[in-house]
Amino acid sequence: MAEFSTSVSDKGEISTIYLKGFLDAHTAPMLENTISGLIDSRKYSIVVNFQELAYISSAGLGVFMAFIEKVRENAGDIKLSAMSDKVYNIFDLLGFPLLYEIYKTEEEAINKFKETKNLES
Repeated sequence: MAEFSTSVSDKGEISTIYLKGFLDAHTAPMLENTISGLIDSRKYSIVVNFQELAYISSAGLGVFMAFIEKVRENAGDIKLSAMSDKVYNIFDLLGFPLLYEIYKTEEEAINKFKETKNLES
């Protein structure tokens, strides 16, 4: 079975999920559990770092679609960052750039959350 792991880092109100390996139908439940845990903890500002993700299948993409509405209903968002060209092309092909903000770096995504919070206050 392909290797996959997630880890989470909290920077204030913003949580970053780091993906590593192969995200497919067999490993997608791990990502679902990670995102569910953040939502259960009322953490709705989520950045996903794809830097170490080698592959994503449609099942992996589906995980993001499953949670985005719940996150946005709670004044949050899921921002995507640090994708390889190979992974980005899959997201692009399926129209994800219309639904999600995708950034070159994790830092850019975090800064966008901070800018949004500053505008609201």
